[in-house]
Amino acid sequence: MHALLSVGALPDDNPSRLPRPLETAGAYARRLVLDGSVPERTALAALALSDGTRLLDLATDPSDPGLAPLLGPETAVALGAVPYARNGDILVVATCRPDLAAEIRGALPGERVVIALAPRDQVTAEIGYRYGAALARSAESRAPQATSCRVWSGVEFGHWIFTASLALTLLALAATLAAQVAMFGFAGLVFIVNMALKVAAWAAAPDSASGPAAADISAAVPIEADPVITILVPLFREQDIADKLLARLSRLDYPRDRLDVIFVLEEDDDTTASALAALDLPFWTRAIAVPAGTPRTKPRALNYALPFARGAIVGIYDAEDAPEPDQLRRVAARFASAPPGLACLQGQLDYYNSGHNWLSRCFTLEYATWFRLLLPGVAELGLTVPLGGTTVFISRDALIRVGAWDAHNVTEDAELGLRLARAGYRTEIIETTTFEEATSAFWPWIRQRSRWLKGYAITWATAMRQPLALWRDLGPRRFIGLQAQFLGTVAGFFTAPLLWSLALIPLGIPHPLAEALPAGAATAIAVAFAMALVVTLALPWTACAAPHLRRHRRFVPLLLLYFPLATIASFAAIIDLVIRPFYWAKTTHGRYGALSPGAFAI
Repeated sequence: MHALLSVGALPDDNPSRLPRPLETAGAYARRLVLDGSVPERTALAALALSDGTRLLDLATDPSDPGLAPLLGPETAVALGAVPYARNGDILVVATCRPDLAAEIRGALPGERVVIALAPRDQVTAEIGYRYGAALARSAESRAPQATSCRVWSGVEFGHWIFTASLALTLLALAATLAAQVAMFGFAGLVFIVNMALKVAAWAAAPDSASGPAAADISAAVPIEADPVITILVPLFREQDIADKLLARLSRLDYPRDRLDVIFVLEEDDDTTASALAALDLPFWTRAIAVPAGTPRTKPRALNYALPFARGAIVGIYDAEDAPEPDQLRRVAARFASAPPGLACLQGQLDYYNSGHNWLSRCFTLEYATWFRLLLPGVAELGLTVPLGGTTVFISRDALIRVGAWDAHNVTEDAELGLRLARAGYRTEIIETTTFEEATSAFWPWIRQRSRWLKGYAITWATAMRQPLALWRDLGPRRFIGLQAQFLGTVAGFFTAPLLWSLALIPLGIPHPLAEALPAGAATAIAVAFAMALVVTLALPWTACAAPHLRRHRRFVPLLLLYFPLATIASFAAIIDLVIRPFYWAKTTHGRYGALSPGAFAI
């Protein structure tokens, strides 16, 4: 048996300095457990023996539910403790955090507290039983109501759409040409604004490094000073990918005693739970089940898990992600050297199945443009940075201060980026890459893209409920930029068919708008389309400067067939805004190409 038990106390190079108080010995034992030196049960048994307390088995002898109100839900989570039983005037508290014994006693004033020990997974499960409902309710309403879309009414939006459509129909009947000019004029304005934003971001983007691992970390803080980083990994029906995910996360080069990975799953998701149970999870990982409730969304799950996070930095990975091994070291180094006000780092995303088919190649080109060119340019311009749903690293303090995620928003990442900007925080793009799986089938792609566009639309509409407050928070430049970034994105795809029809005019094909155009307009339209085509193709070509992306440059012309698919998704998004605004269209992982063994050597 391990030396912990053979000496009845915790090991130390100098026996005269053995830590005797439970909390001090508990802190030392916790470090040993976290870095894998000692199994948890061995450490807890030794602590219980040396301190004369009990090691409980909460799976067979659960706590008294009537005592749960003595601790608030988030206090119980933070302390890893549950009131267990009362013996006369003594209150027995079960905990997996003996290093917090003093804090546990301080949270229960007026009680004679005796600390008993229990394994972390059992304490976590017990907290779920006793406090899960309250934590779930909190998770559903963490974001401030003034900026949350939870008050969104699909029926009200449907009435607005019907009224607007009726007005346009009446205008078309009364003045057909005027209605056409108005519609095409709006589509043209959206097109010009979107192209101007892309060109401005392109011009402002800093020179990118030649590859995903080129960022300098020579200024990294010493390993012993690295902060604890919690990684939240939401999972739902991921039975086919759990083992691969653990293997990828195990490649992260970060001190294990400062790495806190939380797999977040729904309590009725037996398939994922069984897949995780079949794995030998290291102690730096844990699984937390989210109680049933509405809406069933990723941000609700993240909000539920947030109180369990022990890191000063909170990161997000998706189920199929394969981050570069040194990613967390880079994140810690940047936060350590950044000036005040930096609250969020967004990593770059790439695909390990980029060659699966033409759709995955186009997705790769689009992501390269977005994460390596446009987002860095937007950040340099000082505009709002709409976050991606993964490889996002946020200061825990800032995250809590702004109200965490909006549980009802299906693009919780972009919405959180807006709220961080409104609170005065900065977001940077960091040169480190996470490889993931591109959705490579038509209907799953449409479902995923319609969810993104639905989220963009509802985020814009929610923020614009109070335009003056939004103006004050963002300032004129970011307020105007937000119109292009969110409204312009959705409206651009929605109105694209009108602009496509203008291509008929230079070809001499009759068009209902032709009679309203002045002389030379056909030539101007042709020139504008040609310039837009050059920009559309030049952006991904430029973005694919990294060696592992250059092979995709020859597929850039396929984007002319790819981008129109988003128009289909935009119409689906509008319908969803009416009939199911908070519905999360899940993307199925693990079906479009396995992770290449050489993904990290690119």
